[in-house]
Amino acid sequence: MSLRYRIDVAAGREPADLLLENARVISVFADRIISTSVAIADGVIAGFGDYRARKKIDLRGGYLSAGLIDSHIHIESTLLAPSEFARCVVPRGTTAVVADPHEIANVLGTAGIKWMLAATEGLPLDVFMVLPSCVPASRFESSAQRLDAAALKALAGLPRVVGIGEVMDFPGVIAGRRDLLSKIRLIPGMRVDGHAPGLTGKDLYAYIAAGIHSDHESTRAAEAEEKLAAGLHIMIREGTTEKNLKELSRIVTPASSHRCFFCSDDRSARDLLTHGHMDDILRRAVAAGIPPVTALQMATNNAPYYFRLKHRMGAVAVGYVADLVVFDDLRRFRARMVFKRGRIVARDGELVAPCRLKSAPRKANAMRVKGLASARLRIGASRTVRARAIRIVPGQIITREEIVTMRPREGEISADTSRDILKLALFERHHATGRMGVGLVCGFGLTHGALASTINHDAHNLIVVGTNDDDMIAAAEALVACGGGLAAVQSGRTVGLLPLPIAGLMSDMHAQDVVEAYSRICKAASKLGAALPDPFLTLSFLGLSVIPELRLTDRGLLDVRQRRLVPLFV
Repeated sequence: MSLRYRIDVAAGREPADLLLENARVISVFADRIISTSVAIADGVIAGFGDYRARKKIDLRGGYLSAGLIDSHIHIESTLLAPSEFARCVVPRGTTAVVADPHEIANVLGTAGIKWMLAATEGLPLDVFMVLPSCVPASRFESSAQRLDAAALKALAGLPRVVGIGEVMDFPGVIAGRRDLLSKIRLIPGMRVDGHAPGLTGKDLYAYIAAGIHSDHESTRAAEAEEKLAAGLHIMIREGTTEKNLKELSRIVTPASSHRCFFCSDDRSARDLLTHGHMDDILRRAVAAGIPPVTALQMATNNAPYYFRLKHRMGAVAVGYVADLVVFDDLRRFRARMVFKRGRIVARDGELVAPCRLKSAPRKANAMRVKGLASARLRIGASRTVRARAIRIVPGQIITREEIVTMRPREGEISADTSRDILKLALFERHHATGRMGVGLVCGFGLTHGALASTINHDAHNLIVVGTNDDDMIAAAEALVACGGGLAAVQSGRTVGLLPLPIAGLMSDMHAQDVVEAYSRICKAASKLGAALPDPFLTLSFLGLSVIPELRLTDRGLLDVRQRRLVPLFV
């Protein structure tokens, strides 16, 4: 009966539920703007032009676009529960996201994935999911859980599962590891997201040949061009730390735009509330020279096409779901109205649809850290040594290996704040193994105290950076006591704390409260000398064992390119 009703409305035999009059329709299929009215029946676009309707809304010449879609995001990285994430992004024009829940999966396994699906049910936002392919990200990380092909296959039939998440262990894929290949080939016809930072030549071809379809890790235009020519879809990323859009906008042409689309990957709650989500990416895209209609095509239609969604999303076209957003300007991209299936869910930046907070996962969060003691952070040395240090690259999550000369004091190597060389430690927190790694990092700017976090991609162990051992241990102990989160410590006193009770990754507070708490702890870090715009977000990536060049895991210092643990001293 629903289909018959839509046909009757389209044919003009029945009145539409809603007619949006005086619209300037963004047609991503025709690559132009069409002045017309849009009839909606049963949440689906039925036709264009003059129709009878039970309700009419005059858009007064507003630009009518399909709702914006983020093709790759980790909701956990916002620190928000899914409902609060929706509350932030829907008024900005986002109507759907494709989420990779591998953060919570590393901590809570399949229970975490099922909770994310349950927590996103019934929101005024479609949250599709890809199944995490690398839990843990590599053999060098110790996560709480391990998901093999059988575990993923048991989840593949769940609602809103649309693909296999980013395959991060690219050396394992290139080597032909059977466990990884079994995940890639798990579901015939299902998209498999890639993760190939810096891959080129035959290594890139081998990775693609395994069955990978996309990549979001390019940082240079030449890198993205090679991947595009080799057959990958390119997700152009603009997150809080990972800012690649300006550089990669150079690869977008009329011939390539249909294989490029936008993602945020990791974006903080503060950025969501202050700058926005996909609307912010659109502003940056147009400023970088991408034509507005092309930018909207990349932000609306390309992701559903890539993921082969059966819901007919991402376009203002007949038969497509009426997930729509009204803009008054195609440079500012401020959403005046947002529709979900033909119903207004946000107006003038305010959510008007219900968005209920969901309960936390039943499975308890693990903070089983063994062996927290200052003596374990000691780096012994009897003479001047050359040591490997992790060099932070501003605006990126890649790092560099830097060789630094360190002079011992009283038989040990300490942080040298005059040269911005700090100590870095990582403690396994899930199984009480007592494993830990200690290293050096450059680029944080701390002059006092220590910072600690249980957000540590992707295994989410406990990571600490500091100017002295005692404050580093005190910061770690503060997080053990509160069940996980972020901490700043000076002279043994906790000067900033943000508990994250959901898996040590997300808060159960409202978004504004999270942002205010996060701002306070970042200010505390700034008072300790932190020079980075978002020191905790940068800290969260220093243990990620699949991003070049140098990382620290609970098993030691890792050379990602060579895929081997290396000693601190050269």
